Amino acid sequence: MIELRRLRLLHELRERGTIAAVADALRYTPSAVSQQLALLEREAGVPLLERAGRSVRLTDAALVLASHAHALLERAAVAEADLAAAAGTVAGRGRIGAFQSAANRLAMPAIAALAHDTPRLRCELLEVEPEQSLPALEVGDLDLVIGDEWQHQPLRFPRGLERRDLYDDPVCIVLAAAHPAARRYPKAIPLAELAKEIWAAGHTTFAWDSVTDRTCRELGGFIPDIRFRVNDATVALTLARQGLAVSLLPALSLFERTRGVAVRGIANGRVDRTIFLASRAVDRTRPSTQALIAAVRAQAAGLRAAVGSPTTTG
Repeated sequence: MIELRRLRLLHELRERGTIAAVADALRYTPSAVSQQLALLEREAGVPLLERAGRSVRLTDAALVLASHAHALLERAAVAEADLAAAAGTVAGRGRIGAFQSAANRLAMPAIAALAHDTPRLRCELLEVEPEQSLPALEVGDLDLVIGDEWQHQPLRFPRGLERRDLYDDPVCIVLAAAHPAARRYPKAIPLAELAKEIWAAGHTTFAWDSVTDRTCRELGGFIPDIRFRVNDATVALTLARQGLAVSLLPALSLFERTRGVAVRGIANGRVDRTIFLASRAVDRTRPSTQALIAAVRAQAAGLRAAVGSPTTTG
């Protein structure tokens, strides 16, 4: 009997090419992936992997088995969802993957509401960026993803996922409350006014970094002097509050944390990111997943109007 969990690893290896990539995507160690694939070989009774330099490649038999993997895994997921729907109760486990500000403002309030309304549902939360959470959702390690997609940087959506856009989250200029530009412009600042400023943004692999660079170039006509590269908005807000840097931050990351800073719109044009939900198509009838979706959408409805006016001063 072939273990479906191990068959999933073979499917991922065919899709991703290396054991290291599979381990990274599924949050396993490479040795654990190798051990599980070795057990799959014993279950199948034929060699599945062969050495190719420092890596491995699938044998012809493995390619045959992997060609059936997606259909088998999907049918198993559909069967589980139909069984849950037949039971008619919201129970079991619901796993949400969300980036930091969405975890704070959407996922955690939704989980709190579900704890009251559906006490038999065990909710779990993983703070993770969509580049990692969407592949995890595809293979069933998560049940719902709250993700963000920035302008000009579309995400790759794995097959079998359904997307629901919640709202557009405007990007704002954040700077010290006493900054001269904040005093001159009470609503929106022309980016060119900040051409000589020091900037804070994300690391070079973050969408935040590339959006900062692109926005300053296209709407302000300058290359930003990014001297601070940070992981989240909290540090960028502290830098702005102390007058050490200015930054571009989405409105969702600014709720209740703007004391001592000014938040302004971009006078040259609006820049947004889209906040979305993603779930597996096979879970359309699964009560637990639908309960997660409904709870998060209810929280998003309360935020949608609030982000329409980003101008505040702490």
